[in-house]
Amino acid sequence: MGGGMTDAPAPASGAPLKLFNSLTRQLEEFQPVHPGEARVYSCGPTVYNYPHIGNMRAYVFADTLGRTLSYKGYKLTHVINITDVGHLTDDADAGEDKLEKAAAERAQSIWDIARHYTEAYWADVKALNIRQPAHWSIATDYVPQMIEFAKAIAGKHCYELESGLYFDTTTVSNYGRLARHGTDEGESRIDPVEGKRHPADFAIWRKTPPGETRQMEWDSPWGRGAPGWHLECSVMSEALLGFPFDIHTGGIDHREIHHPNEIAQNQAHSCTDASGARIWMHNNFLIERSGKMSKSSGEFLRLQLLIDKGYHPLAYRLMCLQAHYRSELEFSWEGLGAALTRLKRLSLAVGNAQMRMHVQAPDGGPMPDEQVMIDSHVQQFLARFDAAISNDLNTATALVSLEELLGNKKLDPRQVVRAAHKMDEVLGLELFWGSAQRVLRIRPKTAVITEAEIETILTRRKEARAAKDFATSDKLRDELIAAGVEVMDGDPLGWDWRLET
Repeated sequence: MGGGMTDAPAPASGAPLKLFNSLTRQLEEFQPVHPGEARVYSCGPTVYNYPHIGNMRAYVFADTLGRTLSYKGYKLTHVINITDVGHLTDDADAGEDKLEKAAAERAQSIWDIARHYTEAYWADVKALNIRQPAHWSIATDYVPQMIEFAKAIAGKHCYELESGLYFDTTTVSNYGRLARHGTDEGESRIDPVEGKRHPADFAIWRKTPPGETRQMEWDSPWGRGAPGWHLECSVMSEALLGFPFDIHTGGIDHREIHHPNEIAQNQAHSCTDASGARIWMHNNFLIERSGKMSKSSGEFLRLQLLIDKGYHPLAYRLMCLQAHYRSELEFSWEGLGAALTRLKRLSLAVGNAQMRMHVQAPDGGPMPDEQVMIDSHVQQFLARFDAAISNDLNTATALVSLEELLGNKKLDPRQVVRAAHKMDEVLGLELFWGSAQRVLRIRPKTAVITEAEIETILTRRKEARAAKDFATSDKLRDELIAAGVEVMDGDPLGWDWRLET
């Protein structure tokens, strides 16, 4: 996993990078605030439960954006926050604090809850080959700065109720323009909440109700309590990236309430119409028809479930890359299986190219030579790849360029491997691990036979078939089938077997 902060030369040549700005609803050429740099903030998880695979699509998208910016030669500073306080069960300031609620239900310390699910999220980040950001910003580390931020805007933009300090959205211009509130294009409406001056007003600080004690609460000018969810991202993005910064990312659900509220706070604090970030980018939903994408269902689709069923997590990463980040993506086990097969084909194609070039790295695995010059024949594939990712991260088309490069046997294999390695730096599929079978074959959790046992039986079966002892061959095959192993004779991918899930 690479770093979220990278030192790089001046931006590379190639197609200009164009990104879809949710604020203007149009493609815009990336023009950094600070020449040669790219500063990105991504809304991170609320760590009250395990992330589901739909949540993780947002971080595959943000990682792809960061990798593209690095590939283009920008010095990247990427920040992802961890929300451990302030996020209510309803995004529009209703319900209970998600962390407080989880701690009460499980009779655990809220700090232990946050730590456990943060570590679970980080494990998924690692499994999906998402690069580490420059900063993991933890919300509770910034509460003093949040209070100072709120004090700076309270006089002109806020009012107090018994329940806390609220932001008056009529005090800033064009509130809700990100979500297109009040227009036919608007995707959502915010229901009125009793006590607010206006339905869209939101909490800056929530007082602890009389007679109650929260596990997470602080003293403030508005009483003892906790910050509102929207406040943290404004404070942490300014502290770590400065206003204005380049790009703010998040799921499309953040476009309707959370991010408009961030923008309003940023406008109030800067006393201008500035939104904080120049470009706001949002990935679309992952759709799963059985309803197991909702955490309220109890049993939901986690990355670990995919692994338990024998699917490598990078197959899910590839599944995400096969669709444009702004398109809905439907999850199915068949689709995931197809993505795993495609990943195996890519890995095998890289391995074949490495074998053709006969270059061994110190660890025993063929790797591309950094000094290999890429001629015009190979460069055309890189140019098509660059044009695809430069067009609002069109990874689906970029993947085709990689496959066409690897499939062209007339090209110099050293150049092919070097170019494929450059492409994989953006895609993050780890195609240069070495033995694809060893890495990509995962034993399902329910399997009762070991991989070593499978290989031993397969070796005996091959010997029996070579000796034309078909009775023994069939007997050994039946033995494997009984253990849940599908034998794939003549498999063009060379996988030979897989465990049934």
